[in-house]
Amino acid sequence: MKRVIIKALILTVFFFAWQRSFAQSQEDMRINEILVTNTNDFEDDFGHKNGWIELFNSSYGTVNIGGCYFTNDPANLTKYIIPKGDVLTAIRPRQHVLFWADNQPFRGTFHLNFTLEESKEILFVASDGKTIIDRIKIPHEQLLENISFGRVKDGFGKTDGTEGWEILRQTSPSTNNFGVDEIPKSVIIKEIDPYGAVMSITSMSAVFVSLILLYIIFKQIGKYNIRNSQKRSDQVSVLKGRKEKVSVEDTSAEVYAAIATAMHLYQTDNEAHDIENTILTIAKVTRNYSPWSSKIYTLRETPVKNR
Repeated sequence: MKRVIIKALILTVFFFAWQRSFAQSQEDMRINEILVTNTNDFEDDFGHKNGWIELFNSSYGTVNIGGCYFTNDPANLTKYIIPKGDVLTAIRPRQHVLFWADNQPFRGTFHLNFTLEESKEILFVASDGKTIIDRIKIPHEQLLENISFGRVKDGFGKTDGTEGWEILRQTSPSTNNFGVDEIPKSVIIKEIDPYGAVMSITSMSAVFVSLILLYIIFKQIGKYNIRNSQKRSDQVSVLKGRKEKVSVEDTSAEVYAAIATAMHLYQTDNEAHDIENTILTIAKVTRNYSPWSSKIYTLRETPVKNR
């Protein structure tokens, strides 16, 4: 019974932790750009031009927004629910998704049940239907046809539409807001250096500077290794000299005398020792009999009777 209770508690903890992590991942979604009046801009899958809302996943993990809500009424946070089970509602890291505010929800997951012309504010609500993840007020007086209102840098800016938001000179549905209307650097370089002379000189200078630096580095490394090798060689020579000096001083005079005598006997061809190590020399003895066969050692004395 205790094991069952423990398992139930563990499962409960994991369930709440999973829901918490899921809710936190939904909180990374941001309303990134809105277009109210669309007469000559991006078209939906049906070829219609309508206002749209762009969401941006500001996290580095995939976020599933299925079950979340869009609304233009703060008193009704569950006005439009994003259907669950659609694989397209899993938004990949740092990616965008577009919702059409055309009041035609039967056209699919990404078609809302209200329009932006009638809206003062847009709210994005978590799947619990209570937590407001992001909201933005629509500045209708500043938005002309085909002019969008968005964050200067994707995912950054306050929800009141002041700091980090501005009227964009060019719409950027489903892509980054920053840098869309900038002149490419390649075009700027071409205007400054039409013949590529500056680019060639800069490239060659970088190559030669790199080669010079490599030469200096390898030369210093070589000198360092040579110095270390010479130092180790000197240390070995000093230690070897000390060892030889100690061995000579420790040798006694008797050893030198024995060595000198042996060398002298070898040079004078002294026959005191056989040169051949395979010859056996037998010296003749003066005795003609073997002491083992002598009778004096084998006979006992004659018994004597004491009177």
